[in-house]
Amino acid sequence: MQSCNGVVVVSAIFNDHDKIRQPIGLGSKTIGSVCFFMFIDDITVEGLYYHKLISQNSSDYKVGVWRIVKVSSEKLYENPAMNGVIPKYLVHRLFPNSKFSIWIDAKLQLMVDPLLLIHSLVVSRDADMAISKHPYYIHTMEEAMATARWKKWFDVDALTRQMETYCENGLQPWTTDKLPYTTDVPDSALILRKHGLGSNLFSCLLFNELEAFNPRDQLGFAFVRDQMNPKFKLNMFEVEVLERVVVEYRHNLKKLNGNMEAGTEANGRAKRSKRASHEYFFLNSSSCQKYLLEMWGESHI
Repeated sequence: MQSCNGVVVVSAIFNDHDKIRQPIGLGSKTIGSVCFFMFIDDITVEGLYYHKLISQNSSDYKVGVWRIVKVSSEKLYENPAMNGVIPKYLVHRLFPNSKFSIWIDAKLQLMVDPLLLIHSLVVSRDADMAISKHPYYIHTMEEAMATARWKKWFDVDALTRQMETYCENGLQPWTTDKLPYTTDVPDSALILRKHGLGSNLFSCLLFNELEAFNPRDQLGFAFVRDQMNPKFKLNMFEVEVLERVVVEYRHNLKKLNGNMEAGTEANGRAKRSKRASHEYFFLNSSSCQKYLLEMWGESHI
């Protein structure tokens, strides 16, 4: 990893949650000049053995363009989603000599040459980081409510404490005052970075939030971004761009050896989650009351 001194493309699969998907549209010189690294755990390795994608007789794993790095399960977080956060937000520390990086969720297949993406979305925009806007939400609180409502995170009480903490410490709904930032909620499945002070600091600070609360990075994104001074240059591109450069697939539905995702009980059923609404999340005495009223355009009440 020390030898990657240009562009590195990084992904991760933990708990055998996805398939390894090969990028499409690579230029003739890209394979020789761009590093592709996939981080996996012991459970995912067993799946690759089972499907005969890698040999058990070699520790130098490679599947297509992806160089496979096996991480010992003894050194991982209990939650597989949190393990993926390490290469996602600490990529500049794992690849200290790289000048640019692209994080791509394993559920996505890259359809455009990474060198073209870096040039068009980062270099030509003089940006520290490029990331897609969320297709539906612009306010952090909208994403927080959806996270609980659709059981993207099972501990609603913890989500409430997280958002209360952010409101107490200055989180505001998105308004035109935040321009040139055009939204508070990204789609973080694809992240392009220029490794430097701005993006490195943001990534480290956001990682701290994820470790303190939960791996739902969209919740801490605007809080960290807005607190930074000086501001870093962020290109939040349109959703249509993301849809042009990647294809999204479903996660694996079957698990080997009965392994389950975080948020499931021993009988395989999802842990019960309280249905989220603004009445449950934030009472009249809440620190987020002002945020909600401004978000709904009712701040005059």
